[in-house]
Amino acid sequence: MDSKTKNWIIIIVVAVIIIAGIFFWINQESKPSRFDDFAKCLKDKGAIFYGTFWCSHCQNQKALFGKSAKYLPYTECSTADSNGQLQVCKDANITSYPTWQFADASRTEGEISLEALAEKTTCVLP
Repeated sequence: MDSKTKNWIIIIVVAVIIIAGIFFWINQESKPSRFDDFAKCLKDKGAIFYGTFWCSHCQNQKALFGKSAKYLPYTECSTADSNGQLQVCKDANITSYPTWQFADASRTEGEISLEALAEKTTCVLP
């Protein structure tokens, strides 16, 4: 086998590996996550999660949901420069982050366990 043929074989093998990797990544991203239905249920039950992008406790709360965090009923409270509070949170009298507000108008401030969220909303925890 000459060097040109070897180079083409190497290029083809690398291309196949890259394409397979992209396919695998896309396939993994499209699969439902464990907490998707739970996070959607929280929204359906009227829960609202108030937080800010700079709040480490808010990030911890989102991390409990993994990829399912995108379905959380999240309301951002911080201005882009992180020096102020958005009107929606002022109107809701949010003074601490994270704050969970529930359909019965009760609130919980600080990080809350998934079990406590399930209990408060009657959403089924997987």
